[in-house]
Amino acid sequence: MTKDKRSTKNGSSVVRKCLLVASLACFATATLYFAGAFNGDTVTAQRFVDLQQGEQPHLGFRRAHAKGMCVSGHFESTGALASYSTAAIFAQGNTEFMGRFSIAGNNPTAPDLKAPVRSFAFVVNSATSQEWRVAMNTPPVMAVATPEAFFQQLQALAPDPVTKQRDPEKIKAFFNAHPESKAFNQWKASYVPSNSFATEYYHSINAFYLHNEQGKQQAVRWQAVPHDDYNEFAELDKKSSDALQQQLAQQLKHQPVKFDLLFTLANSSDDENNPTIPWPATRKTVNAGTLVITNWRPQNEGKCDAQNFDPLVLPEGMSATADPILRARGAAYAQSYRRRATETLLDAKSENQQGARNGSK
Repeated sequence: MTKDKRSTKNGSSVVRKCLLVASLACFATATLYFAGAFNGDTVTAQRFVDLQQGEQPHLGFRRAHAKGMCVSGHFESTGALASYSTAAIFAQGNTEFMGRFSIAGNNPTAPDLKAPVRSFAFVVNSATSQEWRVAMNTPPVMAVATPEAFFQQLQALAPDPVTKQRDPEKIKAFFNAHPESKAFNQWKASYVPSNSFATEYYHSINAFYLHNEQGKQQAVRWQAVPHDDYNEFAELDKKSSDALQQQLAQQLKHQPVKFDLLFTLANSSDDENNPTIPWPATRKTVNAGTLVITNWRPQNEGKCDAQNFDPLVLPEGMSATADPILRARGAAYAQSYRRRATETLLDAKSENQQGARNGSK
């Protein structure tokens, strides 16, 4: 086959893949939108992502949590949740997973240690009826309870287009107008970032339902609780813009990084549809098992880069609550995924076309 034919074939393949990915993601976004993920005429997934990405988006990257690293390992289930859910992941045994640590923001080159929020996402049983996608963050609660209020929060936090600085008065006014943000602000005031992705606590924030074989439904939230039994802990280079990624890479040379997945069970007095209210510490908790991270890759070289960690992708035995913020997350994830996937594939198409032109000279 000649270079021109190979280039043409590759270019056609890229176009087909681009159209397929864009179509699937558009379908996912439209489905969530028309299912009521966003209420009102002014707040849409598109507007959310427009606001998150800013005036000059970083093409091919996530619109939120753009900077991260891929990790992989396995989940060692205790079987303790098997009586609450029929999901295969909770049966006793080991299941491989792929995940991603990241920092908040739309800049893929931002300094790790300046980010106000850190995140941990993972997926197990990919492309099966038992697929489970998880997206956790360091805050245990949301500041607001509706997509409309969250959109206003993002507007209040957005930097001025001229000064590139946030307006403290605008932020203060927003939180004064939203007393439901009390628990979030209390967490924010007390939160001290750790020196490693491996020693943070990550939370589901939103609640979900577990369903057992008898059809009984149980509302839950969960958190990833770090182990602290390291024989040797890698030091943090605070001068590096990639400090957290470098620290974790060094840590994994010594031994695996582990987190227990602790599920909190709601009782009848807890509102599973309001992510601004923390549940009492007295609620029953169940240790579902341990996430064991053994490997890592830069995100542009790992499988996590192309993964959409939509928290609404749930296995049989789990379902979403009516929490409007949770529903909105799925639609925004789909919109962001559509944009970056299309940009990446169009860039690949452009490179193939350039190669074809060069090869024909």
